[in-house]
Amino acid sequence: MDAEASNERYALMDGVVELPRIGSVISDSSTVVPYGVADADGARVDAIDVWVRDLVMCDRSTRTVRAYCYSLLTWFRVLWFLGVSWNHATESDVAAMVGWLRSASNPQRRRSPASTNVAGAVNLKTGKPELALGYSPSTINVALAATYQFYAFHGHSGQGPVLNPVPQSPQRRRALAHRSPIESRQRHRRARLRQKTADTLPRSIPDSLWSELFEVLRGPRDRALLLCFVSSGARASELLGATNGDVDWDHQRIWVISKGTRMRRPVPVSPEALLWLAGYVHTATNPDVAAPLWRTLRKPERALSYSAARRVFQRVNVVLGTNWTLHDLRHTAAVRMATDGTLTLPEVQTVLGHADLRTTSRYTVPRMEEMVETMAAFYARPTPALHLHADYDAADFSVVFGD
Repeated sequence: MDAEASNERYALMDGVVELPRIGSVISDSSTVVPYGVADADGARVDAIDVWVRDLVMCDRSTRTVRAYCYSLLTWFRVLWFLGVSWNHATESDVAAMVGWLRSASNPQRRRSPASTNVAGAVNLKTGKPELALGYSPSTINVALAATYQFYAFHGHSGQGPVLNPVPQSPQRRRALAHRSPIESRQRHRRARLRQKTADTLPRSIPDSLWSELFEVLRGPRDRALLLCFVSSGARASELLGATNGDVDWDHQRIWVISKGTRMRRPVPVSPEALLWLAGYVHTATNPDVAAPLWRTLRKPERALSYSAARRVFQRVNVVLGTNWTLHDLRHTAAVRMATDGTLTLPEVQTVLGHADLRTTSRYTVPRMEEMVETMAAFYARPTPALHLHADYDAADFSVVFGD
């Protein structure tokens, strides 16, 4: 490696230079390859198309393929900037990508001029930290995982480099190997360049703040949507994909396509949610059973996307000074079910669609809001009076130790 190439890598890692945003992720639902990556000239990257085809053959979900393509777009932008062919990449090129992701600003984190939230600060009303301006450690680890699998596939087929440029941890491979479910999970070291991620507990919306949030919402659609979220515990992508025919009014449930199994399953909703939903459905211009249940308010009506639903929450956050997200509604539903005492933990697991009961048990941990009230009562308790044991004579005790 010459000095000029080394300086380019260090400049990229330190964030001194901006990575050119060339190329794009393209989609084509008419072919076997649903997503791909195009270069600056609009030509598809064949090496990525071959790998994506293999992902589809291995029954990877469309969302996973899309996320991996965006990670590979970042990786190829680094290679195009450094002038390195993908089959000649080394670990130093991967380090340059990680360094740039750690120092660059994320365009999705740009805040409006009216926003007063400070990046990385803790919101005093919700207790949740504000998103930082850069890329999160999880995003960097996903990019490393996608790049590793890309080279693992081409190395297996004999088309890529013999040595995978993304470093791996042998301890992690052994820890994730087959083991008995009654055995404790083994600790392992992170591989080089892997970022440390914090294991945070789910954050739910307290009842007092929920009433405030519900009052700020505009119209029956937004209120019906949030009530369906918080009473069913469904994921955002699951509920937003429902159609008019998926609502089972008689049994108070909505049929959704599960994110994990990709099979249709029913999720229960509360009578209050159905009441608001009925008022919203009557305003639909397309009552066909195959029409999307959740639609945009602007004409012509379209299916409500995740970005549009998130925008509803963003408007509420600006008014209330909070930073709630759509996924917090699922956490809120899970905490209410797990701590009420009416449902058992396996029943809550079934409603939420968790594959492992240990995931559901995370919602049984006491919330900080409840602990603050309990600790306030603990500090306010009266100090117990001191009494001598019956075997001691008070006069002798006074002579020895004083009054």
